[in-house]
Amino acid sequence: MKILGLDLGSKTLGIAMSDPLGYTAQGIETFTFHENDYNLAINRVKEIIEKNPIKKVVLGYPKNMNGTIGERAKICEVFAETMRKELNVEVVLWDERMTTMEAEKILIDANMSRQKRKKVIDKMAAVVLLQSYLNSN
Repeated sequence: MKILGLDLGSKTLGIAMSDPLGYTAQGIETFTFHENDYNLAINRVKEIIEKNPIKKVVLGYPKNMNGTIGERAKICEVFAETMRKELNVEVVLWDERMTTMEAEKILIDANMSRQKRKKVIDKMAAVVLLQSYLNSN
């Protein structure tokens, strides 16, 4: 069974998936949707779950640097609850502070141009957060 990692933004959804044993995370895609139209994002996750043996979804939880819960985190809470109800899947909210910065550093170290980084940063952030989750277990 695989684990899906998601990095939710206002217009994009970074998607990563673990290997069947849960050791490594691989980037799948950056799904783009109309701003704040999270139903499209839910539908994309549903398509992926229907095609893969997913046992759990790890959703990035963007806490503020001081640990408080802001507007983006509240949106993620609603998104997680919607997935639980509509997709009948276990969802774990995972602290994603610094994942985008770490993803950016990885891409810079790989000598990727700014233009190319912009296209894959959300997918890479999903990889970083899912790998963080996998490493903790």
